[in-house]
Amino acid sequence: MTAIKIWGAGTPRSLRPIWIAEELELEYELVPIGPRTGETQTPEYTRMNRKQKIPFLTDGSVRLSESVAICRYLLGAYTNGNIYLPDSAKTKAKEDEWCCYIFGELDEASLYVIRRHRDLAEIYGASEQVVAAAEKYLRRHLDVMAEHLENQKYLMEQGFSLPDLLLTTCLDWALFYGLDLPDAVSAYRDRIARRPAYEKAMQINYQNLFGGLSNGTA
Repeated sequence: MTAIKIWGAGTPRSLRPIWIAEELELEYELVPIGPRTGETQTPEYTRMNRKQKIPFLTDGSVRLSESVAICRYLLGAYTNGNIYLPDSAKTKAKEDEWCCYIFGELDEASLYVIRRHRDLAEIYGASEQVVAAAEKYLRRHLDVMAEHLENQKYLMEQGFSLPDLLLTTCLDWALFYGLDLPDAVSAYRDRIARRPAYEKAMQINYQNLFGGLSNGTA
């Protein structure tokens, strides 16, 4: 019986733990519930995850929500060499710096703001001004990424790592919103998208919502 169980599919955030699991070649069960469908508000799910959010993971006695935390757990518990795992205070701090930056500035402060005031306007209120400001803020930070990636294959000099996975999900999200990526960032994203685990995870994560995706098309 598979111990690892992941709830959630159809969003950039749910893609992350699925992609990690595929990179680590893990056996896991996916329950492809979506956000705002009522599936996260059931009594059964709420007993497991009071936040009523996806993604969510169980692995034996382990119960985790939040996509970054789930990815960190799987990578630390089941590392197989496919993803660089920092082994010093310095490299762990550098990885944390990238993860916090990507999640804080690209995901929460930019992309999710666009989602709130465009896709979820009936809940949070439509605002072209807020969406435009969020897009401008996102482009500013994509330029930071472009400068860093101009002469570097991955965010961490040691190789493909968790920050690359997080960044790629945000870049796909930006492409879905019709935003152009700087040349260096676009080349980087296309290179990451050729990873077999990414391609498989995209098909799994978006199967119900989009009928299956590959190479970041949305």
